[in-house]
Amino acid sequence: MEMSTRNKRPFPESGGTNYRSRAYLSLLPWQVRECRFPLTRLGRRGLDPDEVYVFLDRLAVDMAALNDALAQSRRETARIKLALRTWQSDQAGTNGDRIR
Repeated sequence: MEMSTRNKRPFPESGGTNYRSRAYLSLLPWQVRECRFPLTRLGRRGLDPDEVYVFLDRLAVDMAALNDALAQSRRETARIKLALRTWQSDQAGTNGDRIR
């Protein structure tokens, strides 16, 4: 799977790309740790729910992309291991024939 150089995310297997605004930048761990929400309007307590939901939606998108990339990486690892085992088996058979 090819990686996007802009945000280091894999492109979808369909060959196309997901729509993403050029202004959208992937969240980095330090941004999550340092994120502070503005105080709500006078007379209300707590965080502005709309801003919290926007942040959580964005975080969910980034986490989903990471999970997809991890799953793809695991599938690729399994494919490579199987190919290596097959190659090793083929080589073991070839070397046994030469000794005889």
